Amino acid sequence: MSIDILTHDQVAQFLKDNPEFFTHYVDLLNTINVPHPHSGQAISIGERQVMMLRERARNLENKLKEFIQFAEENDAIGDKMHRLSLGLMRGRSLEAVLQSLQLSLSEQFAVPHVALRLWGGPLLDLPEFERVSEDIRVLKEGLSQPQCGHAAPDEVRAWFGEAGPHLRSFALTPLSAENMDGLLVLASEDAKRFYPEMGTLYLNWLGELASAAISRFV
Repeated sequence: MSIDILTHDQVAQFLKDNPEFFTHYVDLLNTINVPHPHSGQAISIGERQVMMLRERARNLENKLKEFIQFAEENDAIGDKMHRLSLGLMRGRSLEAVLQSLQLSLSEQFAVPHVALRLWGGPLLDLPEFERVSEDIRVLKEGLSQPQCGHAAPDEVRAWFGEAGPHLRSFALTPLSAENMDGLLVLASEDAKRFYPEMGTLYLNWLGELASAAISRFV
């Protein structure tokens, strides 16, 4: 006479299909031991369940801490964007707007290097209006949103002078307004400051704010 042996999957499926099983065999829960997940010692099913609940609670707590941290960081960035906006609005001239933009990015956002080039409007005697190549114009036109990463054209690196060869990460933000185009570039020696996967929402807002402020005088 052959004896059919149930597989682990069949036992598991039976318990799922018959949740009342342990109501009829309550004492069985106290007699079944399972391996401890870390030490390997035998513990009861009840103890194992308590450990699982504690682990789940710790994971939820860690996720909550992450959410709180992200919220605090977003609040801080939002406050900085607000102050940057006020500075741009208060500018009474193009030079004042450009200076306010540079100071805000440097002091409030701690961006070590900032470069800006504008074209399409009148050529003014300012560094921001130095001529750019057709390659840079094509690059800007290809940016539907800001782009972050570790590479930048040699021409862009040259905008930063002696610091150019030492820069390891960049955030390229396109600027657009009526009869004006431009490229705002934030850079750092830290390769982790502007990385390809980072969000670009605030950079996009920065580009829109800078474009609107500059277009008032160009």
